[in-house]
Amino acid sequence: MSVKLRKSVIGWLAASMLLSGMAQAVTIQHWNSAQGARVYFVEAHANPIVDLRVEFDAGNRREDPAKPGVSDMTASLLDAGTATRSEEQLREALADTASSLSAFAELEGAGITLRTLARPAVREQAVALAADVLARPTFPAAILEREKARTIENLRQEENDAGFLAQRELTRQIYPQHPYGINARVSAASLKSITRADLLAFWRSHYQPRYAVVSIVGDLSRAEAERLAEELLAGLANRPGSLPAMPQVALPPAGKTVKLTHPGTQTHMTLGMPVITRDDPDYFPLLVGNYVLGGGGFDARLMKEVRDKRGLTYGVSSNFSPYQRAGEFAIGLSTRNDQAATALRVTRDTLQQFIEEGPSAAELEQAKANIIGGFPLRFDSNGKLLGYLGVIGLYQLPLTFLDDYVKHVAAVTPEQVRDAWRRRIHPEQMATVIVGPNS
Repeated sequence: MSVKLRKSVIGWLAASMLLSGMAQAVTIQHWNSAQGARVYFVEAHANPIVDLRVEFDAGNRREDPAKPGVSDMTASLLDAGTATRSEEQLREALADTASSLSAFAELEGAGITLRTLARPAVREQAVALAADVLARPTFPAAILEREKARTIENLRQEENDAGFLAQRELTRQIYPQHPYGINARVSAASLKSITRADLLAFWRSHYQPRYAVVSIVGDLSRAEAERLAEELLAGLANRPGSLPAMPQVALPPAGKTVKLTHPGTQTHMTLGMPVITRDDPDYFPLLVGNYVLGGGGFDARLMKEVRDKRGLTYGVSSNFSPYQRAGEFAIGLSTRNDQAATALRVTRDTLQQFIEEGPSAAELEQAKANIIGGFPLRFDSNGKLLGYLGVIGLYQLPLTFLDDYVKHVAAVTPEQVRDAWRRRIHPEQMATVIVGPNS
């Protein structure tokens, strides 16, 4: 039996287990809090741990275009001190309860995560600390200056990386006027301009219970989870007014090619366009098709054509980033400077051929087997499952999303993949960014 065949057989065995014996492995409970937050809860009694995530509609997309970086800075300073505790006192209090708290800011959401012991006395102390961080942050001016300096230095270091420059420019090209492109315009100047008043204003406008998704996984009952969710947000208030609806993403009539000069022995290239939403009717045909094209590692067509057959790169891949509005489809690779034109041509030809022909039956079966076989590993811990609850809550996906995922993948046909890719992926509308010394 060949290695590929053996991998496919193993994958389909895993798929059979999922489809038959594990269909209801995850039971997600959902309710709304008294203040309007959406709460998602999974009981998990294997370990005496509780993991929680509170995410607000406070991501980078909600920033003022004149103040890019405010969302990240607001989140990063949530635990820098509250009305009752300094930054150091917060750290000591969390350490005393053996709990860990961290803040995050992403494109579509921002908030905190907390891991604590399930023992009620300890859990209640940790939740009280998290509630304090959310409801009474002070954003100390001195710490803001420290974080601005640190962030500016990190940005300067990132700007020495050709891959970072390519991805940033691609985002700017794909979302020239859309809120999804705001964070790609963060600069040292914009970071320096951020004030404590900016953080307070952003926090007041966006950190409201009605904009929150609370995800809880752990060793506690439904009644305890309900109390926890209320306690977390008790100090926050819903204020008059509402956030504007997120606009649709406009497709460019024609993709541009942008060349950036950057020293080095490698040229980095990325191609992309806005395509996929979280509730996209073509979600699974696009997803499975992408595994065949560039998401399947060494088994992917791009790797075979660009790397294996021609030796033009060490690695090339493609991916989809689904959001509320059209998220990007992108292909990325790097190659020797003198091979850049050839590598780009082969990449484009491979994409065009895949759009026209779609996957073979064998490629599709292997892709589905590998996706299905690896799916349980995506939520095999409380922390991973917590992330999925956050996605389900943020995008208001069906509570059966995890149970249905494998079934949807298994049902994809070659015809569905071909149809979706022909309708949705248009190479002539894809932006291309080339970063290298010869650009």
